Amino acid sequence: ESWLREGGREKTGGEGGGCCGRAAAMLSRLLKDHQAKQGERKELQEKRRREAVAAATCLIEALVDHLNVGVAQAYVNQRKLDNEVKTLQIQAAYFAKQTQQWLGMVENFNQALKEIGDVENWARSIEMDMRTIATALEYVYKGQLQSTT
Repeated sequence: ESWLREGGREKTGGEGGGCCGRAAAMLSRLLKDHQAKQGERKELQEKRRREAVAAATCLIEALVDHLNVGVAQAYVNQRKLDNEVKTLQIQAAYFAKQTQQWLGMVENFNQALKEIGDVENWARSIEMDMRTIATALEYVYKGQLQSTT
């Protein structure tokens, strides 16, 4: 009867019954210690995971900042290059216009030289004609003088 009241365990006086109780208590304590250590390990693992995530986040932010500095510098350089290209395009257009003006002036100068050359040739031709006429007139005049004498 007492055996049934104790849940199927026989309780007897002496050391035999105490040994099982101590073993159960020891097992219970071992289980609690094991669970506590597992909890501590879990907490430590979670803490390390959070630290690793924080460190990775810091690293990523540092890398992004480093890359952003390079990208920002590249952007500034690109803006400078764009401005230089615009300036060069304006100067090239001005130079092309000025070159066209110079070419026009040189063409006009060449045309003027040709015209001067033509005038010079025309003047020589007239001079030759005048000399021929003067010689003919002189010859006629001398011929008239001789016939009157």
